[in-house]
Amino acid sequence: MEKLLASGIDVIPIMSEKSATTDTRFGTAEDFIKRIKTITGKDILTKETEVEPLGPKRIVDALIIAPCSGATLSRLASGLHENTVTLAAKSVLRNNSPVILAVSTNDGLSMSAKNIGVLLNSKNIYFVPFGQDDPEKKPRSLVADMDKILPTLSSAMAGRQLQPMLY
Repeated sequence: MEKLLASGIDVIPIMSEKSATTDTRFGTAEDFIKRIKTITGKDILTKETEVEPLGPKRIVDALIIAPCSGATLSRLASGLHENTVTLAAKSVLRNNSPVILAVSTNDGLSMSAKNIGVLLNSKNIYFVPFGQDDPEKKPRSLVADMDKILPTLSSAMAGRQLQPMLY
């Protein structure tokens, strides 16, 4: 988010309702919310009614889902829009605007592989370049190179997938 803001991009933060209320091994939901609010200076959109207008009112030019979990990949590939993040994607896609996915999932080369395949063939879906993060200990895990979010956004805005996509 800091790099996007530093480059002059207006960031509207969105979190699923679950992420906004669930603590994980990476930290507490409260700490994540505080940090995001501090970085962006904005409240986080956590309700479906807050994100649905993003597309129809053309509030955003693109949507970045980072990190994009296996569960989110599955929902998007299946056309399920039952949470804030996936509804935001649906809302943005209705205007043919890009949705950028920064994959981060332990099952990217197993159960989520089919969903990645579906989304690779979907109009206006772009992937931040990704690869295996620990082939020895987690041979099916994939993670996006988060430093490539900004160049992926630039390419997506021009209608191109940033290459190489796999590292």
